[in-house]
Amino acid sequence: MTTMRTRIFILTLLAVASLAAFARDEESLDQLIARAESARPEDRPALYLKIAQLKSEVADKFYGEGSAEAGKAALQDVVAYSQKATDAAIATGKKLKNVEITLRKMAEKFRDVKRTVAFDDQAPIQQTVDELEKMRTALLSAMFGKKKGK
Repeated sequence: MTTMRTRIFILTLLAVASLAAFARDEESLDQLIARAESARPEDRPALYLKIAQLKSEVADKFYGEGSAEAGKAALQDVVAYSQKATDAAIATGKKLKNVEITLRKMAEKFRDVKRTVAFDDQAPIQQTVDELEKMRTALLSAMFGKKKGK
């Protein structure tokens, strides 16, 4: 009986500890933005990318609810933070591949979202997809383009 109580106590303790660790890892969007602004240059691409992904989820949610104006504002944030991630990745030469892959996935996601909204609401989504594709092209050029001095 005591071993069973001990096991239950240990399992409960582990569950509480894992929940506390999970809650600590989840930063608010404002905290993440502040951390990205003050981060080292080589850490910025990943942080800006995470912000862009969170904003893209928000935009998807707004369009799903039929709130096109709020979705459009979130799309502008997606483009802004994606551009910051792209610029930081190109400047440092770090995380180029990760940023490119994530931008491609976000562009695909927005193409799918575009098919589900009214025709009048499709233009801002297409513009976002086009901007993301331009950023991808810039990243691919940085990865595979001619190097200086060669």
